Amino acid sequence: MKAVILAGGRGKRLKPITDYVPKPLIPINNIPIIEWQIKYLKKFGIDEVIICSGYKTTMIENYLRMKDLGIEIKFSIEKSPLGTGGAIKKASKMIKGKEFFVINGDTITNIDLKKLAKIPNSIAAIELKTKYGILDIKDQKITKFREKKEIADTWMNAGIYYLQKSTVKELPIKGDIEKTLFPKYAKTGKLNTIKFKNSKWYSIDSFKDMEDCALEIEKIIK
Repeated sequence: MKAVILAGGRGKRLKPITDYVPKPLIPINNIPIIEWQIKYLKKFGIDEVIICSGYKTTMIENYLRMKDLGIEIKFSIEKSPLGTGGAIKKASKMIKGKEFFVINGDTITNIDLKKLAKIPNSIAAIELKTKYGILDIKDQKITKFREKKEIADTWMNAGIYYLQKSTVKELPIKGDIEKTLFPKYAKTGKLNTIKFKNSKWYSIDSFKDMEDCALEIEKIIK
C-alpha cells in the first residue's frame, strides 16, 4: 500500500516558526508532524510514503534520513507550488499500484484507513465540529452555554483520500484536486465517501491547534 503526503505548503498561519522550519517538522510533543503521520500510515499497513514537498525540502529529507521509521520514504519535489491536484499528479509517477492514499500534510487523526480502502475514489468525512461556544437561546435569554459541539449530519472533508491510479490522468498539472477533479466526479456520481463518527481529527493550522492536538496525540497514534 502506498500513500502520498501533501507537505509542500509554507504554513503561513504558523509564522514565525515556519520562517525557520517547514510545517511538517513542527513538533507536537517533541515529535514532528511528519513523523506522527508516517507512524499513523505504517499502523495501517502502508509500506511506502511519497512526500510532496517544496518549501525547505532539504530540512525534511535530512531529518527523516536520521530516523528509522521502518517504511520506504520517497520525495516528489515541487520547484514551484503545483496545488494539491498537481502535486498528486507529479507524485503518482512513483506509484505502481492501482490505488493509493492521500493525506494532507497537517492532518493528525485516528481515522481507520482500512474502512476507507473498501471503496476506491473515496473521501474520508467527519462530522463538523464548531471551534466556539454554542448558545441555547429562548426569548432573547441564554438558557445554556455549551462548549465545542459536533453538528449532527453536517460532514466535512477530512483531507484523507483513497484514489484509483486511473484518476491521475484527469488531474491538472497545476491546481487543487478539491476544485478540479472532485467537483467533476461528484457531478457524475464517481466520488464516494466513508463517514467517520467520533474520530479524533486535527488540522494543524494555528498555535491553538498545536496545543489541543498535543493533549490527545498520544492516544490518537499509539
